[in-house]
Order: sequence, then C-alpha cells, then structure tokens
Amino acid sequence: MATDPSTDPKRDASGPRIGVDVGGTKIEAVALSSSGDERARIRIATPKADYDGTVRAISDLVGELERRVGVRGTVGVGIPGIVSPATGLVKNANATWLIGKPLDRDLAVALARPVRVANDANCFALSEALDGAGRNARVVFGVIIGTGTGGGIVIDGKVLTGPNAITGEWGHNPLPWPDPDETPGPLCYCGKRGCIETFLSGPGLARDHAGNGGSESTGEEIASRALAGDETARATLARYERRLAKSLASVINVVDPDVVVLGGGCSNIERLYKNVPRLWKAYAFSDEITTELRPNVHGDSSGVRGAAWLWPPSR
Repeated sequence: MATDPSTDPKRDASGPRIGVDVGGTKIEAVALSSSGDERARIRIATPKADYDGTVRAISDLVGELERRVGVRGTVGVGIPGIVSPATGLVKNANATWLIGKPLDRDLAVALARPVRVANDANCFALSEALDGAGRNARVVFGVIIGTGTGGGIVIDGKVLTGPNAITGEWGHNPLPWPDPDETPGPLCYCGKRGCIETFLSGPGLARDHAGNGGSESTGEEIASRALAGDETARATLARYERRLAKSLASVINVVDPDVVVLGGGCSNIERLYKNVPRLWKAYAFSDEITTELRPNVHGDSSGVRGAAWLWPPSR
C-alpha cells in the first residue's frame, strides 16, 4: 500500500517535485518526476482577493497531487510578486491580496514542510534554462511579454535573485534611447512614466496600435493582420520590434546572456525572432552579438514547471 502523503513526515526518495503557479485568474499545480516527466496536473480558478482562500487552495492542490502519485514531495510556488528579503512579506504582486503577507511561512505551516516561493518570471526563466529553449546555455535571460513585462536571469542552472529580490525586473526601467514621441511615455502602474512595460506588454502593444489608427486588437491579431498586408498593423509591429530590440540591447550590455527566451502572449509573434536580433545590433555595445533570441519550449507550463524546479532532484 502506498504511503499516505498527508501523514508521512519525510519525503520519499522518489517523491515528486511539486510546482504551483499562482496567477490572477488560475492556480495550476504539477508533479514532476526527478527526470522532469509530468506525473499529474491540476488547474483551478484563483480565489481572487482572498488570501486565506489562496493558501487553502494551494494546500489542497498539493494534497490532491500527492494522493494521485501516492508519495510526498517538495513544493515550490511561483507568484506574480516576490517575498521581500527585508520584511519576509510579499511585495510587488499583481495579485494584490498577497501583498504584505508571509506567504512562504503560512504555506509551510499549512503543508507541514518548507516551501520555496519565487517570482513567476524567475520560475519561467528557470524552466526554460534547465530543460527548455535555454538548455545547455550558461546564462539565460527569460522574458515575459504578456499582461506585464517581467524577466529572470539564470546562471549555471540557478536563478539569480539579488539582495533586493528584484533581479530581472527590466520592465520597470525606462525605455532606452526613446524617440521624441516616446517620452515621457505612458503612465505605469508603478507610478512612473515611460517604463518598458508600458510599451512592450500586451496591453501596451494594443494601446499603441489603437492610438495610431488601428482597431482594438491583441498582439496575435495585429501580427495576423500584418501578415495579410495591413499597413497599420505592419507599422505597429515595426515600432514594437524596435522598442523590444532597444530594451533587450540594454540587457545584453549589462548581462551578456547566451540566450534570451521569450514567453507570454506576445512571444507568439513569429517575426520577432528574425527582426529583433537584426535590430538590436545597432544598440548593443559590441562589434558582434552572438546572443540568440528563442521562443519558449514549454509555453504556459513553464511557470509551473519552474516552480517545481526550485527544489533540486533527490540524490
């Protein structure tokens, strides 16, 4: 008979690594084997604006996964924010009901074991660095260009977090080398104007398109219209590519990654992978740029897989 994971105080040597990805609309959980194979997966709606409900939901998901695989595992959780090293409380979270809460400690109590909590962009970057588009690369910059614009840096298979836990937050730097019509730029939710996020996020792309003669559209719709010959859509994507190239060149100048991996809804625009590397050469401080721009491998699963990877395999 399999051990009951709810009563076994020790993790089985063959136990899974469980990852949980907390989003604004859904919470997804996955159990991975030591080789990274998926053993079970569950997705539920997020209990919005309900901190206690979110803690219970994560705990219930972990319990259900462990019942399905029959053994206790480690738990990593990705959130749209970060636990502050200064206070031990969540900060910078789009899921605002998590802000100011000791999420890692509350989950540790609920699950009766240590729980590792990390930024969801860091989880994305880790997933793609370990067994995705950045596999075998020493330095990987993982980029989220979706509802927001986030990033994470992985070096030699480990997430770089920094003393303030904000490594990779390139979306809240100003757009580099702005044109006259790009300054002071749109107002960002962080309170500043002209942040990279206001230009490169999905809503930023849609706003730019609508403000320059286009209809209200998603990034993929704009790309489809551009492919069909719509000149307004083509002009929108040309502006977007130039802004993305400038922004990534500023990262290349500081981090010099082997690979940049794109995730989020805007990463599905295929022409970015040809045009952006051609454009960033004009802004990066080098005679030649060998950094590669690649689409993600794991898609929407990268975040939850990366959360599971926060714990190394059993030895």
